[in-house]
Amino acid sequence: MPLRISERLIDPKSPERRPRRAAYALPTFFTAANVFFGFLAITKTVEGTLRAQQSGVAHIPEFALAAQLIGVAVACDGLDGRMARMTNTVSDFGRELDSLADVITFGIAPAVLAFCWGFFFIEPTLESPLREQILQGGYFLCFVYLLCGAARLARFNVVTNPIPKNPGRPDRKYFVGLPIPAAAAFVASIVYASDSVPIENWMVALCWLALLGLVSFLMVSTWRYRSFKDLNLLQPRSPLSLIVLGSLIFLVWYYSQPVLFALCLTYTASGILVRIGGLLRRRPTEVPPVSENPSIG
Repeated sequence: MPLRISERLIDPKSPERRPRRAAYALPTFFTAANVFFGFLAITKTVEGTLRAQQSGVAHIPEFALAAQLIGVAVACDGLDGRMARMTNTVSDFGRELDSLADVITFGIAPAVLAFCWGFFFIEPTLESPLREQILQGGYFLCFVYLLCGAARLARFNVVTNPIPKNPGRPDRKYFVGLPIPAAAAFVASIVYASDSVPIENWMVALCWLALLGLVSFLMVSTWRYRSFKDLNLLQPRSPLSLIVLGSLIFLVWYYSQPVLFALCLTYTASGILVRIGGLLRRRPTEVPPVSENPSIG
């Protein structure tokens, strides 16, 4: 019978059957890659903003690159946790390092990208007081996004077994509130789908303000989101799942902008729809009024 990955990495000299020291480097590598991609996304966002401000171009490819880097960091964030569980190298140090990396990559980087793409290039011909108010609102909502993301990570580290307000099936695992990587992926998918063209219309900028506020609320809410941690990729799969996975890879490869946006939108909206469905199911049924003088016969 072949050995599992966690068993292969056990130190034979350790009486407690602890993993080898080199095994701890594998999840740390993905966490470090997470930080690197977040830092690179911030620098590309600033670089594109400065270049566009000097040359006056409407198409800013650095914004699309920054969004792509955030997407790659989301994949790295999912891999470091899975690698830590597969190699049995979960530790308090790794958990804290992962949270600090998430604040940078999924908090600061999307907030900077959301502001530069959504508010910095609002039409200069707009009345000065209105434009100033929208810019101030952009500063505020981007800060709120970052603060809510940090608060969600702190709650995730402190609460060992959080229970959502609307518990789901006991055989599935759920997040309490929208995870910050999913929130960052949603913001990045919108920027990526825009084809690197920033917002200039002030009415669209107001909609962007509202959307940032909604995403910030979802992160600190207690609504249920599927975690997919109960899915074991090493188990054999049905042919149907192979067809679905292959089709998804094809669609992402050739139609990455609309497909990635649709995936992020579906996951973000899933918590809202599940919450609304739970409220509707718990809605008390109206009891028909009883007549004071019932008829007999």
